Amino acid sequence: MTLLLSRFGIALLLLIASPMLQANDLDAVKARMVQRQPALDALRRDGAIGENNRGYTEVRKASGNASEISSAENKDREIVYADIARMTGSTSEQVGRARARQIANGSAKGVWLQSESGEWYQK
Repeated sequence: MTLLLSRFGIALLLLIASPMLQANDLDAVKARMVQRQPALDALRRDGAIGENNRGYTEVRKASGNASEISSAENKDREIVYADIARMTGSTSEQVGRARARQIANGSAKGVWLQSESGEWYQK
């Protein structure tokens, strides 16, 4: 009985703590994304990174640490998209595609973007 109560207590604690842990994790993700933004902007201006139609960055030409930065950004975006999908009853793919449209609309001139049909173009 004590073991059962202990397991129940741990499960209850995890249920209660989970949203707080998720909030802290999301705060860390958002902080990393903000910190990474200047490097991403420079890589976009250089044409090394573009924004695809699924809401993720994509390396368009090898340049320094473009691949590493793109990969880190995409991992964090995946976490954010999954959280938004969970809150809205949507899917990560739908969230990413909606975000891709927002990114395209707000991008600076010269940024490489991928249209919904898959064609790359420079804004």
